[in-house]
Amino acid sequence: MELYEINSGLEKARSLLEELHQSANIDVKKREIEGLTVKTMDEHFWDDQKKATKIYNQLGEMKKVVENYEALTAALEELTEIYNYVKDNEEDEEFRTTLEEDYEQFEKDLAAFERTLLFTDEYDNSPAILEIHPGAGGTESQDWAEMLMRMYMRYGEKKGWKVSVEDYQAGDEAGVKSVTLRFEGSHAYGLLKSEKGVHRLVRISPFDANKRRHTSFASVEVLPEIDDDIEVNIDPKDLRIDTYRSSGAGGQHINKTDSAVRITHIPTGTVVTCQSQRSQLQNREAAMTMLKSKLYALMVAAHAQQLSDIAGEKKAIEWGSQIRSYVLHPYAMVKDNRSGYESHDPQRILDGDLDDMIYAYLKTKAQGDEA
Repeated sequence: MELYEINSGLEKARSLLEELHQSANIDVKKREIEGLTVKTMDEHFWDDQKKATKIYNQLGEMKKVVENYEALTAALEELTEIYNYVKDNEEDEEFRTTLEEDYEQFEKDLAAFERTLLFTDEYDNSPAILEIHPGAGGTESQDWAEMLMRMYMRYGEKKGWKVSVEDYQAGDEAGVKSVTLRFEGSHAYGLLKSEKGVHRLVRISPFDANKRRHTSFASVEVLPEIDDDIEVNIDPKDLRIDTYRSSGAGGQHINKTDSAVRITHIPTGTVVTCQSQRSQLQNREAAMTMLKSKLYALMVAAHAQQLSDIAGEKKAIEWGSQIRSYVLHPYAMVKDNRSGYESHDPQRILDGDLDDMIYAYLKTKAQGDEA
């Protein structure tokens, strides 16, 4: 790496850190940290453990942002000093090597810090409930829905999240008619919220004896799992609760039990199902959590006059409405229609390597929100 490239990179990094200082409200966070720290010292702080834990987690997140920012600022100053030394002593190969190595690590750390600042919404660190529904097209679309299920489960595993299949309805010949997944881990909803919308697949059909090219669609809906602090009043009279035997479809994805639960909220027509737990009571509790999250999303959407705030826009699962296209034939490409991000390795994407695509969208969205 040439010295002028490092110098240019350091200047850009300085400008970016100044921007991030403003956008991340570093000074405000420092004051809030002081205030919350005083609260934690109160002798009655832990009387309400749930509230105390929430404050403690909030404090920890803010401290992490401030500490990372200050560490990057200090690293930038140190790199600038080393750069100035190497510029005047180019024969010192040891310092030159140190400069290059430290600069490369600094670039990675700065990029990682910039990414963490994309998670500013209230529910970004909440568990995510992700539902996949195939569009018209029978077996083709149902198979595509199962491919998406596999993609998201692999992504969750790569992130080290806890991944569970809450409900799985097998397709008639292959694939799935619907599936509900739950992801729990760092920024699960903050990352997966970018996936809500219609996904389009173009490929040579494995189900067509004539090997013709087919286009399939599937919709993905993502909701944050809201915690018990949020009040959602549900009248038991408005619920219809059905229990049924799990079909067992989905192999290892679900438990083979007689305790599957379907809850219908009659006024809104909202339906949730759960068959992943060992007992009817556990399935009922999990289904109620999903119902609460869905109804809260509807409440917020009604208040904001747009469903896209939390639950995403409801679009027809058809041509022209997709957020992303996955083309396996006649060429290989995945393109996100919102950010313009492209990959010519669709298999890597389908194997769950989604971070670059997701962050490209989140960055595009953040820039749009600032405009």
